[in-house]
Amino acid sequence: MEISVGAVLEGTIKSITKFGAFVALPGGRSGLVHISEIAHSYVANVSDFLTEGQAVKVKVVGIDEVGRINLSIKKATPPPPRAQGAGRDRQPRSEFRGGGHHRPAGGGFHHSQPRAAAPQPAGPADFEARLKQFMQASDSRLSDLKMTEKRSSRRSGHR
Repeated sequence: MEISVGAVLEGTIKSITKFGAFVALPGGRSGLVHISEIAHSYVANVSDFLTEGQAVKVKVVGIDEVGRINLSIKKATPPPPRAQGAGRDRQPRSEFRGGGHHRPAGGGFHHSQPRAAAPQPAGPADFEARLKQFMQASDSRLSDLKMTEKRSSRRSGHR
């Protein structure tokens, strides 16, 4: 059986490693499902999601020049339905970083004080101005570093 990129196949988990799982495919071939391609959610431990001998549906996502087959379980299955109100429209990820939050010994985040939302940039003109300002500051710092580097190389050369 010829295996090609994009094909969805049935396979069996042969072995599990810390970075993924090897899958026996039809025709005696095998391929690797990388840990990032196992589930639609975060996978810390492959064994939490897969077991040896388990039948799985996989999609061929790549075949390298040596003939190794890269597989994906999550691309062969539809994503799970999202809960009402869950997702990016609820609260930006940046809200969980920094001030007002702490992580207790038991896990999860607890809010000590609500944070104000960061002001949104006005638009492309504002972005261009900020980019120009950043580039000028960056060039200035770079030239300062070059001057410092020249001075220190002169000193080390006269020893």
